[in-house]
Amino acid sequence: MNSKETAAPDSPQPAPAVESPRPVLPSHPIPPADQVFDKPREVTSSGKKKDIPIGVWTRCKGCGEMLTNMLLDENQKVCPKCQYHFTARASERLEWLADEDSFEEVDDNLSSVDALGFKGVSSYIEKLTHYQKSTGLVDAVISGFCKIDGHKTGLAIMDFSFLGASMGSVVGERITRIIEKSTKKKLPVILINASGGARMYEGMLSLMQMAKTSGALARHAQAGLPYISVLTNPTMAGVMASYASLGDIIVSEPQAMVGFAGARVIRETTREKLPAGFQTAEFLLDRGLIDMIVHRKKMKSTLANLLDFMGC
Repeated sequence: MNSKETAAPDSPQPAPAVESPRPVLPSHPIPPADQVFDKPREVTSSGKKKDIPIGVWTRCKGCGEMLTNMLLDENQKVCPKCQYHFTARASERLEWLADEDSFEEVDDNLSSVDALGFKGVSSYIEKLTHYQKSTGLVDAVISGFCKIDGHKTGLAIMDFSFLGASMGSVVGERITRIIEKSTKKKLPVILINASGGARMYEGMLSLMQMAKTSGALARHAQAGLPYISVLTNPTMAGVMASYASLGDIIVSEPQAMVGFAGARVIRETTREKLPAGFQTAEFLLDRGLIDMIVHRKKMKSTLANLLDFMGC
């Protein structure tokens, strides 16, 4: 044959399939309830703020830890990391202290009036209406009778979320009445105190409550009945200068701010350098003004032991 026969090149054969090893995935334990979602960051590296869900997280003022509100509620508003005690509502304290279904409120029909016709950026009546709606309270204190581990006692709890638990005529009257009713029933009385001081909207009428409440406690003492004062953060000014400091036993929560005037006022008045932490419960415990500092989660059992010790 004259023509040359050209052989076609061999077709490339596919490479044999190699089975790649399956990746080994790391096993992770189920995170705790407060770590199901990533902790929110308030500011990014670029300086832009990110949204934090409202009502979900709270930053601890003691250690800076971000805590879920659910965790705080379960722990009586105490930081599990540094034991910082957050401000608590009167209704919450009542739930933590009183035996179940034992509280009977009294004098809940008393409400403040604008006797001085106070005028400012907003009127006193407008202030009262706003805080009554936002807190569900009539005024800055609830009072009544309850049992604490079986010990019946008169109890009043102040609520700082209502106008800074300032002491006006209604607060003073309810405190006085629960003391007098406890005296009549021959019961001890416990006051859970928190306040920024006298209520400026009522002027001299608010200052008169200092003498009225102190007089009621004097008669209670003459009857040989005990009074336990519990200080929480903050307990200041006219409240601390009257019934809060008159307890047979004065108990305080840890790191509570306790005093009369603010540090700046004292410093500018005395022209003296003030010692560090001079308005804390720990400072006052060392100097004898406070008898004991009690963790919030141990408060009920401590009060019950004190009542038992005093024969109540």
